[in-house]
Amino acid sequence: MNHALLALSPLDGRYAAKVEALRPIFSEFGLMQRRVLVEVRWLIALSDEPGIPEVAPFSAAARDTLQAIADAFSVSDGERVKAIERETNHDVKAIEYFIKERLQATPELVAVLEFVHFACTSEDINNLAYSLMLRDAREQVLLPSLDQLLERLRGLSVAFAAQPMLSRTHGQTASPTTLGKEFANVVARLERQRNQIAGVELRGKINGAVGNYNAHVVAYPEVDWPAFSRRFVESLGLDFNPMTTQIEPHDCIAEIGDAGRRANTVLIDFARDIWGYISLGYFRQTLKAGEVGSSTMPHKVNPIDFENAEGNFGIANALFEHFSAKLPISRWQRDLTDSTVLRALGTAFGHSLVAIDSLSKGVAKLQMDPARLDADLDASWEVLAEAVQTVMRRHGLPSPYEQLKALTRGQGITRESMRDFVQSLDLPEADKQRLLALTPAGYTGLAESLARSS
Repeated sequence: MNHALLALSPLDGRYAAKVEALRPIFSEFGLMQRRVLVEVRWLIALSDEPGIPEVAPFSAAARDTLQAIADAFSVSDGERVKAIERETNHDVKAIEYFIKERLQATPELVAVLEFVHFACTSEDINNLAYSLMLRDAREQVLLPSLDQLLERLRGLSVAFAAQPMLSRTHGQTASPTTLGKEFANVVARLERQRNQIAGVELRGKINGAVGNYNAHVVAYPEVDWPAFSRRFVESLGLDFNPMTTQIEPHDCIAEIGDAGRRANTVLIDFARDIWGYISLGYFRQTLKAGEVGSSTMPHKVNPIDFENAEGNFGIANALFEHFSAKLPISRWQRDLTDSTVLRALGTAFGHSLVAIDSLSKGVAKLQMDPARLDADLDASWEVLAEAVQTVMRRHGLPSPYEQLKALTRGQGITRESMRDFVQSLDLPEADKQRLLALTPAGYTGLAESLARSS
């Protein structure tokens, strides 16, 4: 029974709607479709090569027929491939046989049936298919999702640019910042990781059983196979890897996984911070009629979106870490341990997408409570100790750090006690008045301008 409630994976059950955009890419159907695309494009490329006279240049109609096999690949086509695979017990060979079946009605193509999958090992097709999957997932789903989140965070960094906030280094009161500057910090970090994800070269190869064009050269020694292969891989929109064993070594998959993991880690850090600020009362969350925060405590509005995001990012990162550790390793010229691991790429991307969606939803519910932020600042006059001792240093007063340490460390400091201390200092009048006028809320340095520049 095919029912979401019976799904083994939450990505196909509870979170199915959130990962819909990834399903045509990372499903087995998506893999099949891209395998078919590589196979038919390889056959077309062979027909365009003058050094392979047995495959004459195809007519426009023949080219359209071949391209349509990939473009119109359907679920029923996938079912036919699976039926063939049950006989062959080989998924890529099933693709070859499926294409040959589809060419039977075109005499021009029947004549070159044995050039389908010509000189290819299965990995020639697979590595290109997976790189196409990763490219499509990155360009069509992941980067747009990150960009949308970045835009939302950038907007909040500007909206909250001037709102003072008490910093809490080591969990203790520290020099104030602004709420917008804290969002701007996340924007800067996430944007850098987003650009690294975008910059990963997704590579491919099509060079035979052990990467040496052995069969190619035996059949057609006069063809420049490395140049031919480079043109073909680049025609698919991928970067060419000229030096491989049987497999493209998957370094680029490790690289994009590592970049995705770093972006996720930045967002875990952000989710935990916002969770903490909600706990402190700096943010309230927009209420939705009918929603329940706790099954027993009616007053609660839990930060569930940020908790959901953190958990899903963690699952994704565990998978990305395994991809990075495992996929670049293959015994001798090839072992098959990568095959089952590669099929989990969509799971890692899926949990990342669920997490980004939850985080975006949580951020959209945030309502700043300026009174709570201001109250924390007004209760923390000790944070001005840094300002006072720094001005004292400028004017050569004795032991400024030690004096402020004695005044403030472990003691409650009020506006009055801080003003009394400043009044006692032998400082130029202009500097003294500037310090007397200073408040915790006004001691934010360049935070506002930095936030607005994000």
